Amino acid sequence: MNKSTRIFAILAVFIGVVLFAVSGMLFERSKAEEVLVIQAPITGKLNFYFEAGLYWQGFGSATKYKKESPYWFSSHEDQGGTADQSIAIRFNDGGRARISGSVRWKLPSDEKNMRKIHTNFGNQIAVEQELVRTVIEKSVYMTGPLLSSKESYAEKRNSLISYIEDQASRGVYQTRTKEVKGADPLSGKEKTFSVTEVIVDTTKGSYARQDKSPLEEYGIRIYNLSLNKIKYDQQVEDQITQQQHAIMDVQTAIASAKKAEQNAIKAEKEGEAAAAEAKWKQEVIKARLVTEAEQKREVSKLNMEAAEYYKKEQILIGEGDAARKKLAMQADGALEKKIEAYISVNKMYAEAIKGYKGNWVPSVVMGGDNGGTTNSSQNLINLLMAKTAKELSLDLSLPKGGNQ
Repeated sequence: MNKSTRIFAILAVFIGVVLFAVSGMLFERSKAEEVLVIQAPITGKLNFYFEAGLYWQGFGSATKYKKESPYWFSSHEDQGGTADQSIAIRFNDGGRARISGSVRWKLPSDEKNMRKIHTNFGNQIAVEQELVRTVIEKSVYMTGPLLSSKESYAEKRNSLISYIEDQASRGVYQTRTKEVKGADPLSGKEKTFSVTEVIVDTTKGSYARQDKSPLEEYGIRIYNLSLNKIKYDQQVEDQITQQQHAIMDVQTAIASAKKAEQNAIKAEKEGEAAAAEAKWKQEVIKARLVTEAEQKREVSKLNMEAAEYYKKEQILIGEGDAARKKLAMQADGALEKKIEAYISVNKMYAEAIKGYKGNWVPSVVMGGDNGGTTNSSQNLINLLMAKTAKELSLDLSLPKGGNQ
């Protein structure tokens, strides 16, 4: 190999090594989840690429940003780093705590806002630490006075998240502080509290803002703010625990009172039902008795009517019999009855005489007819018959003339 050939080979190797060394400065590949910023080496012109692909770098500097990223302010070692990155907060009752969680932030998709971001911060880490973090910390700090420790622990936990996210996205609220009196939740004594309230912009119908959020100025959007822990100071934890016990006791008492009230209502309703049932049972008995009484009354009424008709019937029959007998007596002087009586009396005399064994008349009669005993007995009988006929006004003589 001659000298010129050797020189050409050496130059070729040198150029190859140089090209290999600077090949990474010629082109840059961008992924779909990235925004690529290339700055020209001489003019310093910035070129922004929002789509995935291979782009000419021309020995310029290339900077990549994640289109979306999480920002961790967590106390857990496996979230965002090994150090505790939770944010301190102080509530309007003086209670302190540290808030742990995360939020996602998204870069703008236009060149104007990305130019501002790249110009002022230069890289992803600076945007997160100098912009997103400071805005979140300020929002947390300004949210604290809007709530008490107890409210952040329980009934207004969602409001805590909403206030932080809203102030970080649109700007912190304009607020005013006023003194109010109320009962201390632990001691029950009257106490003066400083309460911070948000000023409402009546012209816009929304909260008044103290200033515009820096994130909004740069076109960065945050969403999905979530809290995984709120660590209160021990004193606050003790107070909250006592408050929770007191609330539980009150709730238990209320529940017991409600239960007793429901039991009373139940007993009252059951009593009313029992009373109604007894009443209706009595009504049924009453209705049955009334029906029976009405039936008896109707039967009695019918019996009375029947008796009345029977009475009239008997009266008419009696009057008829009496009239008949009267007419019969007027016709023959009650001859038939008199004869029956006459016969009955004489039968009795005959039976008496028949059974008597002694003498009916004296054995010796002075101045009598021959055979005085027989005639005397006959005369006695005749006298008795005459007496009976007289008493009955019965005329036994035959009428004169040819007719009997």
